[in-house]
Amino acid sequence: MSEQVEAAAPIVTRQSERKVILASSLGTVFEWYDFYLYGLLATVISAQFFSGVNETTGFIFALGAFAAGFAVRPFGALVFGRIGDLVGRKNTFLVTMGLMGASTFLVGVLPSYASIGVAAPIILVLLRLVQGLALGGEYGGAATYVAEHAPEGKRGLFTSFIQTTATLGLFAALGVVILIRSVLGETAFTDWGWRIPFLISIILLGVSLWIRLQLEESPVFKQMKEEGATSKAPLTEAFGRWANLKWVLIALFGAVAGQAVVWYSGQFYALFFLEKTLKVDGATANILIAIALALGTPFFIFFGWLSDKVGRKPIILAGCALAAISYFPAFQMLTAAANPAMAKAQQNAAVIMAADPGSCAFQFDPIGGNKFESTGCDIIKSTLAKAGASYTAFTRERITGDPARVRIGSRVLAAPDPWRIAEDDRADAIAGFRSDLERALADAGYPAKADPAEINKPLVVAILFYLVLLVTMVYGPIAALLVELFPSRIRYTAMSLPYHIGNGWFGGFLPTTAFAMVAATGNIYYGLWYPVAVAVITLIIGLLFLPETFRRSIHH
Repeated sequence: MSEQVEAAAPIVTRQSERKVILASSLGTVFEWYDFYLYGLLATVISAQFFSGVNETTGFIFALGAFAAGFAVRPFGALVFGRIGDLVGRKNTFLVTMGLMGASTFLVGVLPSYASIGVAAPIILVLLRLVQGLALGGEYGGAATYVAEHAPEGKRGLFTSFIQTTATLGLFAALGVVILIRSVLGETAFTDWGWRIPFLISIILLGVSLWIRLQLEESPVFKQMKEEGATSKAPLTEAFGRWANLKWVLIALFGAVAGQAVVWYSGQFYALFFLEKTLKVDGATANILIAIALALGTPFFIFFGWLSDKVGRKPIILAGCALAAISYFPAFQMLTAAANPAMAKAQQNAAVIMAADPGSCAFQFDPIGGNKFESTGCDIIKSTLAKAGASYTAFTRERITGDPARVRIGSRVLAAPDPWRIAEDDRADAIAGFRSDLERALADAGYPAKADPAEINKPLVVAILFYLVLLVTMVYGPIAALLVELFPSRIRYTAMSLPYHIGNGWFGGFLPTTAFAMVAATGNIYYGLWYPVAVAVITLIIGLLFLPETFRRSIHH
């Protein structure tokens, strides 16, 4: 019987190659579309569901809810990976798709904070958690399914189509958001139109489920089933035995962690940086990112194909190395191209704060009630953060007891110390200082918004395209590498966990972590140290311990 299965599998593979790739990819595009709608609309969602807190904290909260979906992805990988290795690849990712679609639709009908208060963000986070669990089971199933249908020597090419799905899903979400924004206008979109992209996902769910129901089970899994070779305890076998666990750890730290931070820096952090830090309006930022994604997406296929020729490892690690070297100059160039007035002001009128470091709070409030007005330092930092102005904290010349000061070019403003002011006069003093500081920033050339006429759009697209190109280098070959690292009986489970820890935790938390780092230090580029450090760690561990896998057979 096993000989018949072995003989039949290649025939089935040849006859169904296009169908397998198309059906698996379309379904995964839909799941990414659902998952990333939230990220694209983080600024709008911050206003809708986190309006009870100050603006900076609200945005970080919104990013935190975005990251919550990533936090549970490894748990989804464990649950659905185990099911996939026990009962099959196909049925498992049908379940994950249904969960994803239902959760996305419900976000579209969820009342706002203004309607139901704190219940709104709580329910939103719960729906994000369900999405994260579903996505944790989806990717490993789709990648394994396609790889197990691929002919020898073409796994990088075949699985690279799955690798395009995350970007295509993001691109589809961008397209829908841009279209609805253009038709309704920004006011209506911000008020209620943002719900439409979530609501239409129910249609995509029906189409995707119908397509995937046409598929058959993976030939490798069917062969294992016929031979009685499937794992009885995939979790124990994958993670309870050092022989397999060591490859999980090497895959995580020597490949996936670096891939993840490059992916999220190049696509999501770049978008947030444009919109939140450089003050480019949301519609323009979305369009510029969409163009860069459209130009870059074919390179997922190219690098997947190239990895079949030269190997997975050199391409992935080269992408990490380039990211570590070039992120700081690339984002500085992005500032100059997208908001030249801000770049010029930073150069000609640097903002320097002098304060006792002991009086400066970390500018992130997990409770949401802190206005950061207890000290002069806090007042300066919160005002500058809201304005998006980069500053340097200079404390060595600070004389204890002096008020906190901020210098903008040649102008110096002393912040009020609230404890020195009578309670009845305190609010007016703080408001007056904030107004003076905002006016001083404006006088020094710091713009409240990026001027659309001054944006060098071709250069912005070129920089964003470069960042996406790095994404395609690290992401195009990663599915084939992970599939080849692990034996078929535990493949779904073993490859899913490092992928989703890497992308769910190292990558998913990147925007939140990076913006918190910026808020804490005042340097708009400081958050880049996070992806740079992780990319360097992956480069070192990958060079030392990650094996090359592109010539391995996966039929074992």
